[in-house]
Amino acid sequence: MPAAAAATGPQKALAKLGLARDIDLALHLPLRYEDETRVTQLRDAREGDTAQIEAVVTACEVVYRPRRQLMVTVDDGTDTCVLRFFSFYPSQQKALAVGTKLRLRGELKGGFLGWQMVHPSFKPAAGDLPTALTPVYPTVAGLPQAYLRKAVQSGVARADLSDTFPPGITEALKPLVWPLREALQFLHHPTPDVSLATLEDRSHPAWQRLKAEELLAQQLSQQESKRERDALRSPALTTRAGGLHEQLLAALPFQLTRAQRRVGEEIASDLAREVPMHRLLQGDVGSGKTVVAALAAAIAIDAGRQCALMAPTEILAEQHFRKLIGWLEPLLAPQGLRVAWLTGSQRKKERTEMLALVASGEAALVVGTHAVIQEHVQFQKLALAVIDEQHRFGVAQRLALRQKMHEEGQEPHMLMMSATPIPRTLAMSYYADLDVSTIDELPPGRTPVVTKLIADSRRDEVVERIRAQVAQGRQVYWVCPLIEESEALDLTNATATHAALSEALPGVMVGLLHSRMPVAEKKAVMQLFVGGQMGVLVSTTVIEVGVDVPNASLMVIEHAERFGLSQLHQLRGRVGRGAAASACILMYSPGESGKVGETARARLKAMMDTADGFEIARRDLEIRGPGEFLGSRQSGAPLLRFADLQTDTALLDWARELAPRMLDEHPELARRHTARWLGGKSEFLKA
Repeated sequence: MPAAAAATGPQKALAKLGLARDIDLALHLPLRYEDETRVTQLRDAREGDTAQIEAVVTACEVVYRPRRQLMVTVDDGTDTCVLRFFSFYPSQQKALAVGTKLRLRGELKGGFLGWQMVHPSFKPAAGDLPTALTPVYPTVAGLPQAYLRKAVQSGVARADLSDTFPPGITEALKPLVWPLREALQFLHHPTPDVSLATLEDRSHPAWQRLKAEELLAQQLSQQESKRERDALRSPALTTRAGGLHEQLLAALPFQLTRAQRRVGEEIASDLAREVPMHRLLQGDVGSGKTVVAALAAAIAIDAGRQCALMAPTEILAEQHFRKLIGWLEPLLAPQGLRVAWLTGSQRKKERTEMLALVASGEAALVVGTHAVIQEHVQFQKLALAVIDEQHRFGVAQRLALRQKMHEEGQEPHMLMMSATPIPRTLAMSYYADLDVSTIDELPPGRTPVVTKLIADSRRDEVVERIRAQVAQGRQVYWVCPLIEESEALDLTNATATHAALSEALPGVMVGLLHSRMPVAEKKAVMQLFVGGQMGVLVSTTVIEVGVDVPNASLMVIEHAERFGLSQLHQLRGRVGRGAAASACILMYSPGESGKVGETARARLKAMMDTADGFEIARRDLEIRGPGEFLGSRQSGAPLLRFADLQTDTALLDWARELAPRMLDEHPELARRHTARWLGGKSEFLKA
């Protein structure tokens, strides 16, 4: 291979790790450290130590029993040690020739036959010992540690690490007195006397400096995007006496809860302003977010504008569509307006018809999946975009929806909805540019769901319980975690469960629903279940959000230990929607050890302890960290790499307070700081 082509290997691997700029390399921190600063003598070594020794090779041979291996004996003057290599090259054999003095590092295993090391690292024993710990970096195939260490070192040397903190602010936080360059140099090469615990738990002052820098960059970016958004304009949408909003309120077959009325007013006052609304509507499963969205849509339609509602799955979009058509179509028809439906699976003729309605403005409300934001969808006068389960949409998709406004410099009001309540620390950090409305009460008539934890070995009892429920005219969900068997996880797949339940429940219609089925088939199955003809629905998690069948009173979740906490809570929310007493059975399978893993146990315990979505969300953040809450924000906004929202709240408060001041008083420092940390990614934080 020519040298030039060979050189691209590590370069490509660096790009794969996202290490494009010098600052990226400087911020690529070690996973752990190896202590190569001292040499241990074999007579002082202890069994199981990872030690560095200097010794002379006294024997080197290939043996074939019990398998082919290279056996090398070395002597450091105090004792001998046997090195074993099960895979080796002729060049390595040559480097381990008798008489060579080596510096070796590996785990020492002792026994009656003396010391042994398997596949130790080795190099000629020359030169001084290093004075700092040796970093071990996260890497990918084709990028050896030695190459990465050099690249990182030159990145640190070349990067602009000048201080971007405004003068005089580090006094407020004593650990931040470490300058950034010193902090990074130390974290790449800590001195051997450092307490490893402070590096591991990131409480060392060098780590504190980095966390403060990162949180400040994130807050600056959020504040900046909020200011940019506040400078944009949206059409002011106001309610009028006797208008569509009032008509809809009067026509609804139920009373709104106090919480629904409160958030409705918050949204209405946002819509009446010319600044684009950017609001997150969060509420527990079943708290009635769709009707709040319908009321917001009514305000937009009344003002002669269009509204788009986008949901992540076709099933969920169709749920919304059915409800919205029922509520709004009778009120829109007299005005010659319609509710349109757009999804990827539509037939061409129906799709063309819908696109024409949207373009002409006759479709006052457009409901659908991400088909709503495709290029050829042209709105005549879009003013409000509602995104359900917003964390399941990519940032790019949310940006595309915002670009559907025709008027220059204007953008639609945005209402995002989520049934996964966002813990306060996360809202302060990742949603600092978002106003949050919370529906914190359930509509009356909801029955509390009893949650039971049952081992897989008692499956027969569960089937009996299903039989009893169906006999009373009730319906049952059975949720499986995977569609097909995987050798690694010997799971009973949905198809096998469906067959077993069909056999155990003669005379009962048992349906099957999974994500690989054609859309038409999925719809047919859902219609039978919603219509009440189907007694039991075996499903993968496609029913997780939005499915509303008040007659369903039992939810069985198989392999509950494999689900995330908020997912379990979402699934549980599918029952208890009617007046019948409802239950959720979490069926778990202890592993080979007879126990469930610690994380899974924490999740199952939380489900047993509480039905409060906010408490569930708080515990979920504790168990999983922020990653999954933010969902597709990951595709653009880097999640915090160094700071931890659980433990670094003091630093987060500090950054939140400093960011707006810094933008006002030190705009150039703020710009440099954000560019250093976020590069081109700050666009995504604005979605």
